[in-house]
Formats: sequence, C-alpha cells, structure tokens
Amino acid sequence: MTKSPAGSIHKHDPELEASVGKDGIDYTRVNLLRNTSVAKLYEDALRYEPGTSISSAGALVTSSGKKTGRSPRDKRIVDEETTTEDIWWGPVNTKMTEHAFLINHERAVDYLNTRERLYVFDGFAGWDPKYRLKIRVVCARAYHSLFMHNMLIRPTEEELKNYGEPDFTILNAGAFPANRYTTGMTSNTSVSINFKLRQMVILGTEYAGEMKKGVFTIMHYLMPKAGVLSLHSSANQGPQGDTSLFFGLSGTGKTTLSADPARALIGDDEHVWTDTGVFNIEGGCYAKTIDLSAEKEPEIFGAIRFGSVLENVVFDEDTRVVDYSDKSLTENTRCAYPIEYIPNALIPCVGNMPKNIVMLTCDALGVLPPVSKLTSSQAMYHFISGYTSKMAGTEDGVIEPEATFSACFGQPFLVLHPTQYATMLAAKIEEHKVDVWLINTGWNGGAYGTGKRIALKYSRAIIDAIHNGELKSAEYETYPIFGLEIPKAVTGVPAEVLNPATAWQGTPETFNATVSKLAGLFNENFAKYADQATEDVIAVGPKI
Repeated sequence: MTKSPAGSIHKHDPELEASVGKDGIDYTRVNLLRNTSVAKLYEDALRYEPGTSISSAGALVTSSGKKTGRSPRDKRIVDEETTTEDIWWGPVNTKMTEHAFLINHERAVDYLNTRERLYVFDGFAGWDPKYRLKIRVVCARAYHSLFMHNMLIRPTEEELKNYGEPDFTILNAGAFPANRYTTGMTSNTSVSINFKLRQMVILGTEYAGEMKKGVFTIMHYLMPKAGVLSLHSSANQGPQGDTSLFFGLSGTGKTTLSADPARALIGDDEHVWTDTGVFNIEGGCYAKTIDLSAEKEPEIFGAIRFGSVLENVVFDEDTRVVDYSDKSLTENTRCAYPIEYIPNALIPCVGNMPKNIVMLTCDALGVLPPVSKLTSSQAMYHFISGYTSKMAGTEDGVIEPEATFSACFGQPFLVLHPTQYATMLAAKIEEHKVDVWLINTGWNGGAYGTGKRIALKYSRAIIDAIHNGELKSAEYETYPIFGLEIPKAVTGVPAEVLNPATAWQGTPETFNATVSKLAGLFNENFAKYADQATEDVIAVGPKI
C-alpha cells in the first residue's frame, strides 16, 4: 500500500491493474482509485477541480467547462465488419474508420497516463440480471466518477469482488482535445463508440451527459439484438401494479411527470421492455433543474443533497443557496442523483407489463392538444415521427426552441433504423392491449413568444386522469387536420385549454395557418419512412 500526494491510501489491485492495462493505462505511473466513496470523491473534487463547491443542501456543485450540453455532431460510430450492416448510417450515426478510432484512443490514453490519479468506476447498465451489462468508466475527474456512480447501477461488495472483465469500457479524457486533423474529425470534440472493441472514447468535452447517453446508445444497439426493446422513456408503477411508460426528448417533462408521489418510480429516462415487463437501464436520475422549486417538483428538489451532483448552476457565494432560476451559465442546468433519493422509487427498478404509454411532445407552435387518445395506427405514426421542439440548452448551440422530428422520441441515440424499434413496439402494444396517449407539454394559446407554456399542474391533472381511468371513458371530439381525439373535459384542466382552437389568442387565420404549417412539417418528415410503413399508418397522417 502506498500513499498518494493527497494522503489517501492506494491499495494495489493486481487484477484491476492488469485489466485497465489492456486499455493502455499505465498503472505504474498513476494512482488508480476504484469505486471510490462519495465522501472521498467530494474531497478530491473540491481539492483538485477549480470551480467546485458544496451547496447549502449538501450537493456537489461543479462545472462541465465550455460544453454545457451534448455535442451530437461530434458523435461517431466505428465502421467495422461485425456491425456495419446493422447500423442506421446517416446524420445520427456518422462513420469513423477503425484507424481514426485508434488514434483517438491513443490520444485519450496518453492524456490519462499523465494524470496523477485516475478514477475507475465499475457498475452495471440494466436492472434485469439477464440483460445487464458491466460498464467500466476510467476518468480523470472526481466529478465524472461521482456522476457515473450515481447514473450506473452500483454493485454490491460481492458483485464488485467478482466483477471480472467489463462488457464495455468508457475512457473519458474530456479535458483533452481531439486532433481536428484526424480523419473524420470536424472539431476538437469527439465522442466515439467501437462495438467490436467494446470501447467508448471521449475527447474535448467534459459534459458528463455524454457518458450517460453513450451507455444508452450502447444499450440501444445490444438490447434489440438480444430480442428486447430499448426505449427512451421514463416509467412508473401504480399501487395496483399498473405500469406506465413516458416517451419524450429532453425538456418535454419526462423526468418531471414520472416523479409522481402516488406512484412508484421505475426510472426517469431509459428502459427496456422484455417478455416479462420493463426494467430501468440506470441507477440514477439526471433531472433538469432550471426553475426548479420544492412546490413544483418536491421529489426532485428533495433529491438534491449529499451525494448528488449539480452541474453549471449559480449559487449565492455566502450562503451557497442555489438560484435555480439563473440561466446565465446555461439553460441546461442539471442534477444527477441515485434513484433511491426519490422516496417512492421501486427498488429493484423492474416493473410489470405497461398498461399506458404516454408520448410527450413539446410543441413550440402551440397547436397540438394538451392530450389526445391515439389509435394503434396513430401511435405508430407519432412514434416514428417523434415530433417535439429542441429545448434551449439540451444541445450545444440551441438557445430557443426549434421544431424538430426525432424518430422514436430519441433519434440522437438510435443505432438501428427507426422502423426496427417501431415494429417491436407495435407488436407489444397489440399483444398487451396498451392504451396510448399523446400529451403536449409545450405551448398553448399561441406559439413560443406569444402563447404560454402549458402549466405543469394541468399536465399532472391529465396524467392523473389517465391513471384513474377518467380518460378511458371520457367523451371525445375530433381535432381537424390531425384527426386526433380530444377529451371534452378533464378534471382540474380548464375546458378552453383542451382544444388549441379555443385556446388560441390570435386570429383564426393565424391559427389555421399555423396548424397547416405543422401538418406540412409532419407530412414532409414522414415521407422519409413511408416506404417502410404500412398503409394504415400512412393513412393517419395530417390531412391538409
């Protein structure tokens, strides 16, 4: 045993050293800290990482540096013979040569080998032992290690002792840039995955969300190959054992609406639907904290305490009280916390077969209803379309909502063609007779800039009406052009809010023009998938 310069004890672990040595890490030169305690990670972050503090609630406040959101344009997947025929190549999955990956890998290893200490976190992705993956993270920042300690499933002492070799390794050298002259690089940021080598390399970004979404991308390829459906969704379970899935991109309310005190939380972002039910991929939650309050989101607010990681927030220099309304650093302020910090989390995070699917969209044009009941054909249409608005801060460079279509409500993370996921989902909806709902948590009364964001209390009331059966037996009217069924009344929601036409504050002409605009965007987008869609799904598209 040796003492590091910081005074901590470094216990040699020959098995670990040999294992990381295969990745090129020189354990004779660096102090390897494996599955370090939360308290020790706090100490190291405060000691070695400038800009780190402790909030008044006890959370670790840290900075992700220049990048405060994901960099999807810098994501690459290695084009190699074992996976090239499976992958949906194009704007989402950009090819990288094996040689270019090895250059980036070498660059990351060279950087990591210059550090005084490296953090190794060995955890799991997936709560179902039948499907879970062993994920190893090697990084230079205590912040990154604590983040993945929270986001992966934490092994027991016995599981760690018998961990063996990981199924996938993440080398995070985010503080060191990629070489822009390496073949295929477009900037000094690179997030690359090699399925053949089972490795992921991060250069040029310290935003921790890249690791989390990297693991999801890995699962999004390997789970369907194993015959089960990976989903960008949150999930919760009612007292009667009824499970609901919530689909939606960042900023649509997926995390917020699934944190329901009356229901057990299975997970807030990433799940897999198997033949026996659903399981959470993660061991924690990664919640947006912009405008967070104890009144609006008590479960999330209460989860921000010792062990949680607050990213890029502004706080009072004296009291260390965080100002969650302050957007001066980024709109994308976040907190990562273990799922057990949510009082009603279902542990282990495995639920029953879903009874309801909620497709969340944030419509910045303000013309989609707050809630619609979908037929099975409409469900497939809206799943493949994945309409929403990119919210400010969730990606580098997005400063106000942009209308977009994200296949399967998670296009940035798809590895296979969208229709492969959609076909699997259709079969499950049909087999288990699942009710599907489209919920707009975006604007009402007008587009972004003139209308208002639909109140969270209204969205919560709609979700309650789904779960208590009220909407199953409600009276509906058909919304023209989109052909959606809108309930005439929902307890706790003003009637005028339910129909976008009556909520609209502008002229009928501007409303009709806006509806037609969105319908045209839907049709234009769906044309990309029409050749692989069935007639009944194509038929439910908007009619202009």
